[in-house]
Amino acid sequence: MASLSSCRVLLNSNSTGSSSSSSSSSRILPKNALRAVSCRQDSPYSLCRINNNKTNSRNFRSSLTTCCASTSMAAAVPRAIIIGAGGRVGNALAAMNPEGNDILVKRGESVPADAPPGPIVVCTRNDVLEDIIKATPADRREDLVFIQNGMLQPFLDAQGIGANTQALIYFAVAKFGEAPTDGVTDLNPEGLTSVTGKHADAIAARLKNGNLACHILDTDAYKVRMLEKLIWISAFMLVGARHEGSTVGDVESKYSDEVRSLINELAAGTSATDPSVTFGADVADRLCAYARSVAHFPTAVKEFEWRN
Repeated sequence: MASLSSCRVLLNSNSTGSSSSSSSSSRILPKNALRAVSCRQDSPYSLCRINNNKTNSRNFRSSLTTCCASTSMAAAVPRAIIIGAGGRVGNALAAMNPEGNDILVKRGESVPADAPPGPIVVCTRNDVLEDIIKATPADRREDLVFIQNGMLQPFLDAQGIGANTQALIYFAVAKFGEAPTDGVTDLNPEGLTSVTGKHADAIAARLKNGNLACHILDTDAYKVRMLEKLIWISAFMLVGARHEGSTVGDVESKYSDEVRSLINELAAGTSATDPSVTFGADVADRLCAYARSVAHFPTAVKEFEWRN
């Protein structure tokens, strides 16, 4: 691992003690204060173990919300079981492991009872999730990692695995075998893909090896991101379906007022239902920016019970 004397990060923090500048986004952090939470090889930021005893704050606590870059040495990619590796996303995730030693399970097959420990990444549609959970040995269900679109939390809670690893995927794989395109935007150049839970580090390391951004978030921060993506897919798909034949880009460019109004309405309703969830005044701008990054995607209302 590269040796760093200091680290410049964007952060949301609470700190006490002296500080050289309360308004600066650059801080000298205490030794071993933080670990890498997300990685992107072309990011200008690097966050690793700090080999420096200097500190601008004796009691530094931070909730990191940004992406960090790789150092000169790539992190190891833990071995995984990938369910649905025959699909575009599953195949792409398997290709991100340079060792090539993942266990690939086809849809409809069960996780081997003697499979090695590690994450079990589920790359299938939502409508088969219950069958996959039932087909997974009971003592391995806590290792299931869910990357599907939509609001999974109530379903996972009902299955008794509400604390499992979840990931919000903001990258696209256009065709089987092609490299993923990261969903970075002009408003979020640090990327948007996020993960939380037991196997968050393993998923982030895998995506890092594929040169994709990934934020490791705590449960509360992830909840906001999950709801924001749900608002995006619900609003854009519905407005697109209303204007038959529209792509995501058409919705953003031709029906901007309509989709922005719906986004703001959904965001306000969500926050009114759960005051702990706030999106900020620029939520429509952020979601429209993401739409521009995947402008060619078609629109359709599907998986209605999960997304709308």
